Amino acid sequence: MVRAILRYMAKARDEHSLHSPFVFGLYTQIIRAPKADLSQFSDIQALRRLLRRSRQVIEITDFGAGSQVNASRCRAVGNIVRHSEKPARFGRLLYRLVRRFEAQTLFDLGTSFGLTTAYLAKAAGETGGRVITFEGCPQTAAVAVENFGRLGIGNVEVIVGNLDETLEQQVAAVAQLDLVFFDANHRYEPTLRYFTACLANSHNNSVFIFDDIHWSAEMEQAWEEIKAHPAVTVTIDLFYIGLVFFRREQPKQHFTLKFL
Repeated sequence: MVRAILRYMAKARDEHSLHSPFVFGLYTQIIRAPKADLSQFSDIQALRRLLRRSRQVIEITDFGAGSQVNASRCRAVGNIVRHSEKPARFGRLLYRLVRRFEAQTLFDLGTSFGLTTAYLAKAAGETGGRVITFEGCPQTAAVAVENFGRLGIGNVEVIVGNLDETLEQQVAAVAQLDLVFFDANHRYEPTLRYFTACLANSHNNSVFIFDDIHWSAEMEQAWEEIKAHPAVTVTIDLFYIGLVFFRREQPKQHFTLKFL
């Protein structure tokens, strides 16, 4: 991971070196947006603090690459949140991306306890959109459903089960996918398979967001193949996440931008 960070820092650029109006605007207005009023996210932050202190123990059903910190099947909710949940600034970035592209139908591949999902749902709810979120572990999904209730979130549907068996059916059931957050199985082959499945219902303004693109050699390989796909025109590497666009009016370009 240290080597990956060093490679990223050597490539990372800022807004002064951008020659793409689309990426320049996205970077300055959305990715590196000026600090906004955080009070609108206070309920999610309060829930995050509550979960970090939780001693509730659940049994983990893991269909993905597993944890790099704790491989035990029975784990405390607080331990998982402290080591696995994305920081709040990433949730706020997802919120801004949903609002920027006015996404109506969102897929969240990897619910966990629903914190990141809550940011997606909050943004989608403000424009009448909905989130379909996928979680392989029944006990984890149950906690997430409780959390959505605490937050008063009603525009989320939780699909429980192995993503290999649930994703394609759900893709076929929607007219199009406006935004997809890939945070499920952090392995090469499943990542590409999920990408291909969702690609079937993408459109010119769809946004695909991949989590942990430098988490392992497998994920870096998957990221490189996604960048090379003929349907992909613009990608933005923010180290912890990667953004993928299919805008046919844009020349094929790949950017590594400062966000650490």
